[in-house]
Amino acid sequence: MKKLVYLFAAGTMALAACSNEPAYKIQGTVEGIADGETVYLQEAKGRELIKLDSAVVTNGAFTFNGRQDEAVNRYITYTPAEGKRIMTDFFLENGNIAISLGEESTIAGTPNNDIYQSFKVKDNAMNKEMMALYEKGKAEDLTEEQKAELEKQMETLDNQSMEFIYNFIDANITNPVGIHLWPGNSYSMELSQLQALAAKVPAEYQSNERIANLLKRIEVLAKTAVGQKFTDFTLPSPEGNPVKLSDIIAKNKYTLVDFWASWCGPCRREMPNVIAAYNEYNKKGFGIVGVSLDNDAAAWKKAIEEMNMTWDHMSDVKGWQCEGAALYGVNSIPATVLIAQDGTIIARNLRGAAIKEKLAELLK
Repeated sequence: MKKLVYLFAAGTMALAACSNEPAYKIQGTVEGIADGETVYLQEAKGRELIKLDSAVVTNGAFTFNGRQDEAVNRYITYTPAEGKRIMTDFFLENGNIAISLGEESTIAGTPNNDIYQSFKVKDNAMNKEMMALYEKGKAEDLTEEQKAELEKQMETLDNQSMEFIYNFIDANITNPVGIHLWPGNSYSMELSQLQALAAKVPAEYQSNERIANLLKRIEVLAKTAVGQKFTDFTLPSPEGNPVKLSDIIAKNKYTLVDFWASWCGPCRREMPNVIAAYNEYNKKGFGIVGVSLDNDAAAWKKAIEEMNMTWDHMSDVKGWQCEGAALYGVNSIPATVLIAQDGTIIARNLRGAAIKEKLAELLK
């Protein structure tokens, strides 16, 4: 009898323990949705969204239940029969999560989602302000003074936005929100900022794939920073002959390594500035080598001819897997590296008028 009582008590305790295990409950609403419609819980894999779970809307609301061992970034999505998909990302973690899907979606209820929502509110507000200035700038009746003032305002707002993002990530680099935001915003940060954040990443997040890749890139950027010696590489010319970077550097007082691609709109818009700098300073010892991130050899060669890029060129035609780009930590284009004849890196990412300004200073 005592044994039966013990077994019953133990079983009751086990059930109680199971019922007290951490779990999540997502309760949400969607603007304009009808009962019977389906909402999905999804995971981002590259540029694809993978369905993990679904919920049918009842009385205008939906619910997801489950258990999550660690906080991860996920999406709630709804696609109406006609119209644009409505979605928001959030942090799937144990606790009660409230989500409202709409033109301005909101998330709340758990620590990481509250932090993330505070970021989204500020970031969205600054983006709206930037877009408003951009739309003003499209007016055809603006004077040159008005255009200059708008550009100044946009630059100021952009700097404020970048400062806000950096400071927010810095304050949250030890939690999942900061870890999630950092890689996607790292392109706008100076090397010193990247290194400062890298020093604060907890050991538990350093094996995260996105963070591990970023930490490797920071090491590469440090090796190819201003003041460091250049890293040599060899790639084929448009004719298929090997071109060695060091050979080009040796024949010029200063060489601009220009990472670009025929499919890159910003690269094409920037090219007139590069051409103008080359035409003005080539006879004074300035050279360029274009390193293309194309994966279509014909398109690469056609662009060189179309834009009259009369300098050295090289590419392994591997797109973003370009060996030269990897050696210099390039993850967005156009990107440039200015190298002196002795192999010292003088500047990185000069664009627009800054190219000529630097050359005027160096080639007096």
